[in-house]
Amino acid sequence: MAVLLFGALCLLLIIGMPIAVSFGLSVIVVFYAENLMMLFPALPQRMFTSIDSFPFMAIPFFILAGNLMSEGGISRRLLDFMQVLLRRRSAALAKITTGTSLFFGSISGSNPATVAAVGGITIPAMIKKGYPRDLAGAIAAASGTVGVILPPSIPMVTFAVTANVSVGTMFISGIVPGLMIALALFLIHDFVCGGYEPADKNAPRLSFREFFLVFRESFLALLMPILILGGIYGGVFTPTEAAAVSCLYAFVISMFVYRELKLSNLYSVFVKSAKTSAMILFIISLSGPFSWFMTIQGIPTQIAEAVLNTFGNRYVILFLINILLLVIGLFLETQAVILLLTPILVPIANNIGMPLIVLGIIIIVNTSIGMTTPPLAVNLFVASGIAKESVEKIAYRILPYLAVSLVVLFLLTYFPIFITFFPTLLGIRI
Repeated sequence: MAVLLFGALCLLLIIGMPIAVSFGLSVIVVFYAENLMMLFPALPQRMFTSIDSFPFMAIPFFILAGNLMSEGGISRRLLDFMQVLLRRRSAALAKITTGTSLFFGSISGSNPATVAAVGGITIPAMIKKGYPRDLAGAIAAASGTVGVILPPSIPMVTFAVTANVSVGTMFISGIVPGLMIALALFLIHDFVCGGYEPADKNAPRLSFREFFLVFRESFLALLMPILILGGIYGGVFTPTEAAAVSCLYAFVISMFVYRELKLSNLYSVFVKSAKTSAMILFIISLSGPFSWFMTIQGIPTQIAEAVLNTFGNRYVILFLINILLLVIGLFLETQAVILLLTPILVPIANNIGMPLIVLGIIIIVNTSIGMTTPPLAVNLFVASGIAKESVEKIAYRILPYLAVSLVVLFLLTYFPIFITFFPTLLGIRI
């Protein structure tokens, strides 16, 4: 039955069926083939209950907040702040792209949104500076990978609900991994981009007055992630309420302080946010029957027992988990990977003593890397459109960044202290 279920899912994906529909139809195929049509009435119920969750309400709010920031000038002010700090460094524009993505991603919780908002400004600037178009696109795409690793993160919400762990704990567990990825990108920029943009010692030194002026201008944008995370861990509001607060904050700052968000733009912002939210929630909804059927048939437990009986070494199992996630991430979207593999990997993680928050971060880092690896490389598609360069050329240029990201991934896998550091420091039980 497991072979039939996953075989139907793979066949539907191969013929080009949308992932959400593939989840639902594969269950129906098994019902029909195994004479289980009496279970069919449970499907719509499971579709509803899978999204009938308070934490999932955070998803549309974070998406809306990211779109409001893109339209309201918040991303540009973050960029100005990083530019003043890094303008004398070698590969300054590349590092500015990564640094700005670090801040923007910690607010929007979305990789493609980060690439579009930051890359839309820095890619043309890098091309003008002399960077090849494919390299400029690769830098923006690679920098965007921190978007879902740093909190708040939409995939973290999905994993937390699916694996029944705390959303807040997932958020704080992603801080060190996100900073590690960003630091790795900063280091590789010198080797990849130093020849196109050497250190500019003639650039004016940063004076206190200039720093104060640019900090004052960008202060409200920089305050946003502090407000969100401080409110969550200070017990002021839940992660879902924090998502709603971030929308209100982004709207007020963009509309009444920076005055770059116009009433005429609100309709397009809401429509764009509604479409993205509907797509994600539709995938989650139709994954509900799939996960439910796997659970009642004991498929995750069977797979876990088979893996543990075949590979007794914990380190080998961890390696295979990463390989599986990287391969699946080539073909499936982040939400689909989380919803498909979490029920299977949770029993394995429990058997080898891996905390579920560690499993969650490893899944999310893998899927974030998957957004830069064709064929389903969302970050590359966004960067390609901005840079006006082919996805194939950008994919070749991104290989050094992919390599350092993989190094960080395996450091996180075999040294989970990087993930558990902040939760342990705050006395959170993991």
